[in-house]
Amino acid sequence: MSAPPAPTQQKGYDPEIDDIAKYVTQPIKSELAFDTARWVFLDTLGCGLEGLRFKECTKLLGPIVPGTVVPNGTKVPGTDFVLDPVNGAFNIGAMIRWLDYNDCWLAAEWGHPSDNLGAILAVADWVNRTNKAGGNLANGRVFTIRDVLEGMIKAHEIQGCLALLNSYNKVGLDHVVLVKVASTAVVSQMLGLSDSQIADAVTQAWVDGQSLRTYRHSPNTMSRKSWAAGDACQRAVNLALKVMKGEPGIPTVLSAPVWGFYDVLFKGNKFEFQRPYGSYVMENVLFKVSYPAEFHSQTAVEASSKIFQKLKDIGKSAADIKGVTCRTHEACIRIIDKQFKPMDNFADRDHCIQYMCAVMLVFGRLEATDYTDGGEAATSPLVESLRQKIKCVEDPQFTKDYHDPALRTISNALTVELNDGTVLDEIVVEAPLGHRLRREEAKPHILAKYQRHLSPHFSEAKVKELVELGMDPKKLEAMSVDEYVDKYAVKDSKFV
Repeated sequence: MSAPPAPTQQKGYDPEIDDIAKYVTQPIKSELAFDTARWVFLDTLGCGLEGLRFKECTKLLGPIVPGTVVPNGTKVPGTDFVLDPVNGAFNIGAMIRWLDYNDCWLAAEWGHPSDNLGAILAVADWVNRTNKAGGNLANGRVFTIRDVLEGMIKAHEIQGCLALLNSYNKVGLDHVVLVKVASTAVVSQMLGLSDSQIADAVTQAWVDGQSLRTYRHSPNTMSRKSWAAGDACQRAVNLALKVMKGEPGIPTVLSAPVWGFYDVLFKGNKFEFQRPYGSYVMENVLFKVSYPAEFHSQTAVEASSKIFQKLKDIGKSAADIKGVTCRTHEACIRIIDKQFKPMDNFADRDHCIQYMCAVMLVFGRLEATDYTDGGEAATSPLVESLRQKIKCVEDPQFTKDYHDPALRTISNALTVELNDGTVLDEIVVEAPLGHRLRREEAKPHILAKYQRHLSPHFSEAKVKELVELGMDPKKLEAMSVDEYVDKYAVKDSKFV
């Protein structure tokens, strides 16, 4: 009779997992991060409300079984849905991301850290309502908006630091893997899990097969890119709840030979880190203030706006343009340079720098509706012909500045040649309005954007109340999450 197999020796967690689990249990002390988080919070909620105006988004929302109302469930802002926290996280995450108008982080990997609010808000709201009804989730805790802001700072930091030097897109993986990992860590801590349980949950997020970028690229660009973050949020909450019930983790999920994340999905490379976890990402995050446009194009669209005005001043228009050269950075070329690719749908248009610049040059505007099939911009022969006259060329200095931790600029420079041979002066825009270097300049615009996104859903008095509350940090931060979310409830919304 053969001897029984030797018991497998229990390994410690990969250090990358340990670092995340330890970080989320530490308090955040940076008041700059909290102030920025408040602006991100309001901006993100506004973006979610704006997403509700699009049927392509709302058709995916609501309970899985129509009519279901979950006791003490998560409320979805702008609707009367009351959902379980997993589906609630999907709903909030999907509406936030739908229009590509929430915040942005650009590094070796890019992404939108405020996507994590889908998971954070859903869990905080559900926990509060359950505990106020006599439950004992998260040791009976009742979350305030300051707790949500702290969770956002941590989620931003985890997603952003994992993105600084590590490119997931270069191995074909979608950046929403980082939303799932960051949200899992933060939500696990919120639910009162122990350090080792938080680590277990994070390992489950890494082993949970990752989304491919296929749906973001020609010839398969399609709407999944708009709900991928919502999917990551719901997976994060689901995994945290499973670990809360006692499900163990996979300690060497990253480093295990042959079967670990590094060998299977990362070409055998380990993650590199530029800095320890702190509050750097929230402090440096980018707001999309001016245009609902993929962030690598924001400065190009701003330059196009200036050119539109210049053409007007000299009695010319977009019809007089012979060609446009866009000096840009490498990431822009890789992601949104689609000069001759057909624009088949919304997803193609909002990820094509040529289309976005052409719309601005022709109409002097760029709005979310300009991406819609059958719209004025999408059917304009002038936009289409001009789009094919805009050529991108990489400027190595722009690429270098894009990766410089002290600068993090997203530069674009446009030179226009007219049919009569006139060449207009090059317009260079290095930092978009939502950049840290232009933060104070941006705040009135961020507030106006939030107000604009509230207006279709609420009365003038309610909009005024929400704006005043948002601008009163002490009052806002002290409010319990469920009471705040109740202010966004809409019965019989005309959009949903």
